[in-house]
Amino acid sequence: MKHWPSQLFPIIMLAVLAGLTFWLQSTIDAGNGKPNGKLRHDPDAIAENFVVRRFDETGQVKYRLTAPYLEHYPDDDSSELKSPTLISYRPDAPSITVKGDHAKVTSKGETVYLWDNVSVTRAGAADRLAMVARMPDLTAQPDAGFAFTNSPVEITQGQSWMTGVGAQIDNNNSTFVLQSQVKGQYIRPRATP
Repeated sequence: MKHWPSQLFPIIMLAVLAGLTFWLQSTIDAGNGKPNGKLRHDPDAIAENFVVRRFDETGQVKYRLTAPYLEHYPDDDSSELKSPTLISYRPDAPSITVKGDHAKVTSKGETVYLWDNVSVTRAGAADRLAMVARMPDLTAQPDAGFAFTNSPVEITQGQSWMTGVGAQIDNNNSTFVLQSQVKGQYIRPRATP
């Protein structure tokens, strides 16, 4: 006399084990899906020694962005630049030049994030010396004419100097406001004979 229950037990165990293996494999594969290139942050275009100019309503150059190297990324439509230079022009004021070692430009170009050795230089005029501000990072909005940082800032103009933490730059009104921990020394420029 054969005992069917004792012979069915190994077959049922093998079937359960095979089912669990299939379920585990399908669960792992479902998380990965098919590889999609849009989810990767790989450049789709590279430019060298490029110049981008933005014009105002009257046809005058509002600002110019240059860099020796640019990589464009399609996943977020951003661009990363090496050694960028952003020059902002106003007909009634000296130009403002922003430089850094690296920058990231958002998809529409409305925001430029600069980092590593960032400097902001307001060109000199007949009645004042050039002003240079140095900081580790800066967020600029060239179309709006604003820039800001929460990092330490050092400003020099001739022999005068100022330091502080955090700054807001308004190119429309030609203002540079330090946020906190401000100290400095003003030395009057000598009159030319």
